[in-house]
Amino acid sequence: MLSTTHLLDIDDLSTEDVHAVLDRAAALKAGEDDAGLSQQTLAMIFEKPSTRTRISFETGMTQLGGHALFLGPNDIQLGHGEPIKDTARALSRYVDAIMARLFDHAAAEELAEYADVPVINGLTDDAHPCQTLADLLTIRERFGGFDDTVAWVGDGNNVGQSFALGCALVGVDLVVATPDGYGLSESVLDRASELGDAPEIADTPEDAVAEADVVYTDVFVSMGQEDERAEKLAAFDGYQVNDDLLAHATPEAKVMHCLPAHRGEEITDEVIESDRAIVWDQAENRLHAQKGLLVELLAES
Repeated sequence: MLSTTHLLDIDDLSTEDVHAVLDRAAALKAGEDDAGLSQQTLAMIFEKPSTRTRISFETGMTQLGGHALFLGPNDIQLGHGEPIKDTARALSRYVDAIMARLFDHAAAEELAEYADVPVINGLTDDAHPCQTLADLLTIRERFGGFDDTVAWVGDGNNVGQSFALGCALVGVDLVVATPDGYGLSESVLDRASELGDAPEIADTPEDAVAEADVVYTDVFVSMGQEDERAEKLAAFDGYQVNDDLLAHATPEAKVMHCLPAHRGEEITDEVIESDRAIVWDQAENRLHAQKGLLVELLAES
């Protein structure tokens, strides 16, 4: 059993919880665990469009013997006058868990406050804990553990913030290079310090990648930030993960990206199509990590 009922950000889990989820995910992936969720239903609320989140959760529930319900903006009363707390209470009478992909993190918190079943954050503007679980599973598979250094290059966004906390939980050394004004929030840095070690802040992307085993980036312009596009692309000049930047890294360094990628902006087509990229392992591991999470949250409930 996990030490938490809900997963709103990765540090809702303890270090032991993270390892339990990853162990379960690895065993399920290898076919060495037959745990299932027969007759259990996951409600999936989507305010934002999704490829990996929807398909991995829906496929995962099917593979575990359960059922997933897609609930888009026009499928339920949420957003059409019904308070979040009422949606949470009603869904709790029907389903065994709720996954929500929302804009406002406070909405996910309110959903969890009033739900009587586990609530999983499938992404908010502040956090993406399910992506972090997949990232950590990918690193563990590739390197055999967490005695590694990862460079985060780009925006200190929701993916970066959850990843920083995840690295602190399991002991991955993280070095971050972000433009002025686009770094990780002070609250995340403080939380990471309390969990283990806060990430090192590098002066330049070249400094960040110098000793990295993995170079990780994400989009510069996230969903909902389209009106900031020109401003952000100008601010992130020099932060693209390309062959020139990787020349400052070790020849063995791998490249991660949570996808979707804006090729030609934060990463080049040449890099994402190269042998350095392990982005498809990350994408696949969304399925396995979330199956591990669902089993750990629900199998004994």
